[in-house]
Amino acid sequence: MRLLLVDDARLYAEPLADRLRGEERISTVDTASDPAQAEREIAAGPVDVALVNAAMGLAMVRLLSGTHRIRTVALGVTESEAEVLALVEAGVRGYLPRDGSFADLLTVLDHVGRDELLCPPRIAAALGRRLAALAARLPPAAPSVPLTPRELEVLGLLTEGLSNKDVARVLSIEIRTAKNHVHNILDKLGVNSRGEAAALARHLTGPVSPPLRAA
Repeated sequence: MRLLLVDDARLYAEPLADRLRGEERISTVDTASDPAQAEREIAAGPVDVALVNAAMGLAMVRLLSGTHRIRTVALGVTESEAEVLALVEAGVRGYLPRDGSFADLLTVLDHVGRDELLCPPRIAAALGRRLAALAARLPPAAPSVPLTPRELEVLGLLTEGLSNKDVARVLSIEIRTAKNHVHNILDKLGVNSRGEAAALARHLTGPVSPPLRAA
């Protein structure tokens, strides 16, 4: 397993990387302190799991889990409902609370390897409520919302966390065209944000995010 540890606090990142390198199941641990360095490490070879300090923000999570489609684990999470919901919507496959131990991190990696999201019952319930709230906002004719074939393609890319710029690049269209498609999708689905559209799409078409497992 090749890991990429993304953290701008080298004082903490380097000792953690060294300790992870001592684990038999882990073949390589590379480190990055900013998006540009992370891009270079990803370009050097496939990354199985990315570990990212949650303090580096959702944009970094989206870069790893969305743009590069790497299974991503957030470290140092406060475990507030709002933070966990935002991280899951951004694409994380697992997280380690601030008070989590090294053994806990290895357990999270095991669950991520099985495409499971390990979390306490309180957080699992919050995630369930979030999905239910999104589903409840859907118009009665939701299953037949008339998205065009192109809008369905764009929606699929939104579920992967891609930005408008990335959507335009993948589909070979202008950025303003991608923005128009996203605007139309939000209108037709009756949601207010890209994250809500992506979560709703996952709910309607089947689980793209890892299944929940209470800790």
